Amino acid sequence: MATSIAPELARSWLLVPGTAPEKFDAAAASPADAIVLDLEDAVPAASKADARAAVAHWISDGSSAWVRINDTSTPHWADDLAALSAIPHLAGVMLAKTESGQQVDATADAMPDGTRILVLIESATGLEAAPEIARADGTFRLVFGSGDFRRDTGMSDSPLALAYPRSRLVITSRAARLPGPVDGPSLSADPAALRQDAEHTRSMGMTGKLCMTPERTPYVNTALSPSAEDVAWARRVIDELGEDGHGVHDGSDLPTLAKAKKITELARAFHVGVSR
Repeated sequence: MATSIAPELARSWLLVPGTAPEKFDAAAASPADAIVLDLEDAVPAASKADARAAVAHWISDGSSAWVRINDTSTPHWADDLAALSAIPHLAGVMLAKTESGQQVDATADAMPDGTRILVLIESATGLEAAPEIARADGTFRLVFGSGDFRRDTGMSDSPLALAYPRSRLVITSRAARLPGPVDGPSLSADPAALRQDAEHTRSMGMTGKLCMTPERTPYVNTALSPSAEDVAWARRVIDELGEDGHGVHDGSDLPTLAKAKKITELARAFHVGVSR
């Protein structure tokens, strides 16, 4: 990864099949803020053990990554946890097809204290249980498994059709004091579509996005970072109102100053043109 971005702020989350260890190093060197080695959907049942061993070996060898593990209803879940529980450098796990807070708790109980759990919401049941899931002690950040969600509900992939689940995950995350949720991946490789999808993710209030290939990560990073115009506006606001708010004159100034400070904070985190 080109820069080190805190996982609560990470924008692009690159999924890499656990059956493709030859791609692990390239993924780590990509512009992605975080990489997720996949033991679930990308790995057929007959290949789970080999993928698990490859992932465990690569991380044990000194690399850091997240790992998407199988859901709690499968026997693969326990095998995944057993293989990962003693590995150093594990960034955390991504729990597939989560539908209750108890599933998060069970996963946390099987891992070392403090293991961060990204929780995939991929069904109507999971979405309905999102507040409970978000408040589970082990939950670090919510992730929208948009593909499986569409299969479960019959919804299309149009922005209008998926506006409700995206909005609910954003509001639920905020209410539970979690970082902003991570959106599902784009289905197209077309640059215009990738830009549009990433901008839509941002417009919905989501602050991260899954990516299927390294080439798609820059579109996400750009869309989910403050623009140069945003940074310039924030600087003007802070100069006018003051870091300490000494220039505030009415009730609308404080929210404006807070927004400007947030933009500046993110710009520094993402190394976007903040000189002071």
